[in-house]
Amino acid sequence: MEGKKRAYISVYDKTGIVEFCRYLTEYGYELVATEGTAKALAEGGIPVLSAHGLTGYPEPLGGKVRAVHPAIYTGIIAGGLTPAQLGELDEEDIYPIHLVVVNLYPFKEDMEAGLSFEEAASHIDAGGVALLDAAAKNLHSAVTVCDPDDYARVLCDLAAGEIPEDERKYFMYKAFSYTAAYDALVAQYLSRELSIPFPKTFTYTCEKAQEVRYGENPQQRAAVYREPLLKEGSLARARQIAGPELTYNCVGDANAALELVKEFGGPAVACCKHRTVAAVGAGESVYEAFVHAAEAADLKGTIAAVNGVVDARVATFFRDLGLEAVLAVGFTPEAMEALAYRRDIVLLESPNIRSKVQFSAYDMTKIYGGLLVQTYDTSLSGGAFGCVTQRKPTEEELSALDLCYKTAKHALSSAVVIGTSRSTVGIGTGQVNRTLALSFALALAGERAKGAVLASEAEFGCTEYVRLCAEAGITAVVCAGRPSDDVIAALDREGMALVVSGFRHFKN
Repeated sequence: MEGKKRAYISVYDKTGIVEFCRYLTEYGYELVATEGTAKALAEGGIPVLSAHGLTGYPEPLGGKVRAVHPAIYTGIIAGGLTPAQLGELDEEDIYPIHLVVVNLYPFKEDMEAGLSFEEAASHIDAGGVALLDAAAKNLHSAVTVCDPDDYARVLCDLAAGEIPEDERKYFMYKAFSYTAAYDALVAQYLSRELSIPFPKTFTYTCEKAQEVRYGENPQQRAAVYREPLLKEGSLARARQIAGPELTYNCVGDANAALELVKEFGGPAVACCKHRTVAAVGAGESVYEAFVHAAEAADLKGTIAAVNGVVDARVATFFRDLGLEAVLAVGFTPEAMEALAYRRDIVLLESPNIRSKVQFSAYDMTKIYGGLLVQTYDTSLSGGAFGCVTQRKPTEEELSALDLCYKTAKHALSSAVVIGTSRSTVGIGTGQVNRTLALSFALALAGERAKGAVLASEAEFGCTEYVRLCAEAGITAVVCAGRPSDDVIAALDREGMALVVSGFRHFKN
C-alpha cells in the first residue's frame, strides 16, 4: 500500500491538465481520472486508470455518485485513519490518494445562461465539493489542487522533493475558499430565485477583478471585487483601455458618477470628486452634455461618467479639462487617437452603462464587526411630481427640476442642487445644517441662479429658504414631502412653483 503514489483527477476546466499530468507521471504518480478527464489524458498519451476501472463500478447518472465510492473517498481520507482501519483498506485493496485535482462544474454559467431552476439545480457539483473538502481537511496526507494556475506551483514543490506543510496549508485554504464561494453562489442564486431580500444568514461571494495601486491613502492596500451574478452596467465589469493604474479613490468616484448617470435616459455626463457630485450636464448629444457639465463647474480632478460613446469631437473637448478618468459606453478609434498623448487620463469602457440595478444587487457598507445591507434606491419620485402652489411649473422648469432632483438623489446629506434643464450650477452637499447647504449652493451658483430651479432632497423647511431663493432669482423648487402652509403661502407670494416628491433621497 505504501509503494503507490496516487492522484485523483476530475476537472471540468481542462486548461493545462494534460501537461500537468505528464509531469505527475514522471514524479511517480499513478493517475485515476473520471471519464471525461481520462479521455483527455489518454488522447494526450498519458497512462491513466479510469475511475470506474478502479472501483469496478460504472459512472451512472452522468457520474453524479462516483465521488462517494469507498475506493475514492476513503482513499482521500486514509491519512486520518488508525492502523487498524488502514489494515482494513489493505484487505479491500484500497490505496491512499495523495493528490486530488478537482475543479467544479461551472454553476455560474448556468445561472448566467438563464437555465430553468430545475436544470440549473441538477448541475450543482456536490460530489466535487465533497472530495475537495475531504482532501483539504487531511492536508498532511493529501494535497488538493482546484486552480489550474497552481499547477506550476505544485510541480515546483515536487521538483524540490516534497510539498512542505506551509504549501499544503495554502492549498487547503484555496480549496475551502473555492468550495465556500461555490456554495455561497448557489445560495445567492436561490435567494434571487425566491426573491428573499434579507436572508437569515447572509452568504455572499465576489471574485477579484483587479488590485488597485493603493487604498484610500498610499499606505493602504486595496482591490476591486465583482459579483459573479451581476454583469451589466457595473463598474466592476468595466474594462480599462488606457491610463495609469487605478486607485481606490478613483474607483469610488467613478462608481458614484456611474450611479448618477444611470438616472438619465438622454445624453448626460456626471462628474464626481471625493464621492461628491461636482457637475451634471445634459444635452441633445454627448458633446453638448460635456460642454454643459464643463460650464457648470471646474472639472479638474473629477471622474466623468458618460452614458454614450466618446468620439473625436468629445475627446478633443475634454482632454485638457484636467479630468482624472472618463467612463463611457465606448471610445471610437478617432477618440483614442485624440487622447493618445494624454496618458494620465484613465479611460474605462462599459458597453452596458445604462443598465439599471438588478434585484440581486445590494448596497453594502462595512462596519466594525459587521455589515450594513440595504436595497438600492431605484426610484426617483414615488410617482409623478405633484404641484402644491398656485403657479404650475413650465415644461422647461419641469425638465430642470427633473435634472436637479436626480442629482440631489446622488449628492450627500442635506443636498441642495440648483440648475437648469442643461446642467447644475450650484450644489450644496454634505452639510449637517440645511441652511448651510442652501447658502453654499447659492454661493456657487451666483448670478447663474437667476431663472434657475432648485431641488432639495428633503422638505423645504422654512420661509427663510423662500426668501433666500427669491432674492437669488430661483423660479421653481422640488422637494421631498409637502412643506408647511406658511412655506407654500410664501412661495405663492413670490410667484414660485413648488412640486413635491413622495420619496426622500438621503445619502451618507
